Amino acid sequence: MNRWLRFLPLAVLLLLVGGLAWRLAVPASEEVRSKLAGKPVPTFQLDAAVPGKPGLASADLASGQPRMVNVFASWCVPCIAEAPLLLEMSKGGIPIDAIAVRDRQEDVEQFLARHGDPFQRIGTDPESRVQLALGSSGVPETFIVDGRGIIRYQHLGPIEPADLPALMREWQAAR
Repeated sequence: MNRWLRFLPLAVLLLLVGGLAWRLAVPASEEVRSKLAGKPVPTFQLDAAVPGKPGLASADLASGQPRMVNVFASWCVPCIAEAPLLLEMSKGGIPIDAIAVRDRQEDVEQFLARHGDPFQRIGTDPESRVQLALGSSGVPETFIVDGRGIIRYQHLGPIEPADLPALMREWQAAR
């Protein structure tokens, strides 16, 4: 037996340990981005999540004006954290619609009463079908849709103050 073959198992082990150490030091991104960026919003029609406020349909997102669509849930703690910023953007003139995912009417009403209501339309998506069709993998997520119904930007996770400049830049680009 060749003398160097005795070290082959050790070399394989070192390669495995080195590969594992590299993956731990530089982890792959855990974000799942929508493949619909730059493409039309899928066709959908959602019933109203709360009385007195219209539901949401894909046709509403191709009305000639860009819109922001927030995917949220009353049971989502990060959604509470971003609520004041959504209110601020709404007061600043950005039309924001919402999709309430896997939620009940009374819970959405309580959420809006406690944390404010920046939304012009709220569609209910009890089985996450529209959420998944949009390529959304969690809540909260926010999409910017241009006036032709094309998804221009996707923001993953809660909106934080540091995210506002990028969101405003994308909003302006969608106009």
